[in-house]
Amino acid sequence: MTKTLGYRTTLGLAGLIALTAATRSAPALAEPPRIAVVATGGTIAMKLDPNTHAPVPALSGEDLVAAVPKLKDIASIEVTEFSNVPSDYMGPDRWPALTARLDALLADPGIRGAIVLHGTDTLDQTAYFLDLTLKSDKPVVLVGAQRNASDADADGPRNLLNAARQILAEGAAGQGVTVTLNHRINAAREVRKTHTSNVETFNSGEAGILGYVDEDRVVFGRRSLRRQTLPLPERLPRVDLVAMYAGADGSQVRHAAESGAEAIVVEAYGWGNVNAEMHDAIAEVIAKGVPVIVATKVHDGRALPVYGFKGGGNTLRKAGAVFAGDLTPDKARILTLLALPAGKDRAALQAVFDR
Repeated sequence: MTKTLGYRTTLGLAGLIALTAATRSAPALAEPPRIAVVATGGTIAMKLDPNTHAPVPALSGEDLVAAVPKLKDIASIEVTEFSNVPSDYMGPDRWPALTARLDALLADPGIRGAIVLHGTDTLDQTAYFLDLTLKSDKPVVLVGAQRNASDADADGPRNLLNAARQILAEGAAGQGVTVTLNHRINAAREVRKTHTSNVETFNSGEAGILGYVDEDRVVFGRRSLRRQTLPLPERLPRVDLVAMYAGADGSQVRHAAESGAEAIVVEAYGWGNVNAEMHDAIAEVIAKGVPVIVATKVHDGRALPVYGFKGGGNTLRKAGAVFAGDLTPDKARILTLLALPAGKDRAALQAVFDR
């Protein structure tokens, strides 16, 4: 009597030899696809503090992956703990290191793509920085959650699973960095957060989503046609963001330049308009060699040099301002961070924004 593979059977010597030979010749099981997960923190990694009853960082990337058992059915997940901070803490001091970490992970030929776990407050900004700087064409998907892990209907697990499914889907490569929450796939350049708490918070305005992760498959409907890649400089310059508001006197623009800003993004009204006082301040700092990029706070449409009144976009262009097109002020700042080290020439900067 011999036990083999958990079954009880009676075998002679010839049968045992035949079974052994068949076992050796059986094809090996295929290795599951490998996906990198880089944890940075955010609401997706938070739980309610028992004393304050407020969400605080509490879970590691390993914890979050373990909470989604279905991940093991489709991929081998390799977790990197980058940080565990609210996304409000993310910025130029951390972004280059995140790019470097992802570049190293994606250089492994066995890695199909990467998921970045991130808070939603600055998720669109981190996604855009990565889209501009990553060297790999493999899919990189940023996900987060609007509800913390203590909520009974937390959205983090579903978003994490959908990101893995997206990476493994046909056509996922070459889409650039995406933000995928609530089943919808958004391109890094166009995506923005639109609601403080609703799980349907990210959209891409007039550009529209790239596709969606459905129950049976991942559907891509378009590609982002305005992607570009810029070299990651050894040092990121200081770029300040100043908002136009009713009654602004231009002092914040002047202060930014006087305190060391190497460029300034102005969050303007409409097509890119400010009042006369802001116009004068902008013209002054440009004359002193500090580039000014004009973006619009309006959700849809482009910042364009149209109006001819003092402070209108046309007068700002004549003063030497660069126009950010349809980039949000936050993303105009990110593009400036990466474009400015190549030079402050206005025409060259405008060409980067016009791509």
